[in-house]
Amino acid sequence: MQTSIRVSNRPVLHATKRIVTINGSNRAKCAVKASKAVLLKVENLEAKIASTGQPVLNGVNLIVHEGETHAIMGKNGSGKSTFSKVLVGHPDYIITNGSVEFRGKDLLVLEPEERSHLGLFLSFQSPVEIPGVSNIDFLRMAYNAKSKASGGKELDPLEFYAYIMPKLELLKMDSTFLNRNVNEGFSGGEKKRNEILQLAALESQMAILDEIDSGLDIDALRDVSAAVNTLRASGTSVLLITHYKRLLDYIQPGHVHLMREGRIVRTGAMDIVEQLEKEGYVEDVYTN
Repeated sequence: MQTSIRVSNRPVLHATKRIVTINGSNRAKCAVKASKAVLLKVENLEAKIASTGQPVLNGVNLIVHEGETHAIMGKNGSGKSTFSKVLVGHPDYIITNGSVEFRGKDLLVLEPEERSHLGLFLSFQSPVEIPGVSNIDFLRMAYNAKSKASGGKELDPLEFYAYIMPKLELLKMDSTFLNRNVNEGFSGGEKKRNEILQLAALESQMAILDEIDSGLDIDALRDVSAAVNTLRASGTSVLLITHYKRLLDYIQPGHVHLMREGRIVRTGAMDIVEQLEKEGYVEDVYTN
């Protein structure tokens, strides 16, 4: 049976099986959010450094829905970058407690490459140079590895060129990027944009961008932020790790989390960022 959902007593869309009446825009927004699938679910995650046994994560909880953008902020040593590395399976850390689900699967039992093939992407703070390997060859190998893992079609050089060119145009990147060796001789901004090109090529469902603003001048920051926002508009979920408000002025997150001593202690929105900008990491910022 076809019925109507009403907001302010006016029919606005059609549904099936039951009548639902929603009064007020806030409840309507909640209904829309509730329809989004959970992409990443972290529960009570604890970890230690493999070589020393020192605890570094002490009960992290986080839920990210499809299409959402989250930012994690905190002092140096609070566990932000460690959290990102643990999510992608860095061997320097051992999980001691908790669970992580990504796209409904247990992430912690997967190898790092399996996590990537599932759709999880981590950008490097300092992308490495790979002399002798062109960008287009590197991107094609990465794409084909992911495609093969999921039972998809591998692309030959001509097919991949046709695949990657629209993504370059979408990100407003010059095609000369493809023939240059991976990050060799790149400026800081070019390296970070190249990371975003890799993200676009792999079509990952979630990007973890760890201090992607590090070392960028204002023009490079605008370019990188514009590229990230382009992918956000296509539905990519983003987890930003940053110290600075300037990045978040360009990439507006819907959720902001504060980390302290290996756990998330406060969650809100851009109001947290504004408070940090004015007061710094004083006690009230963590508890207010």
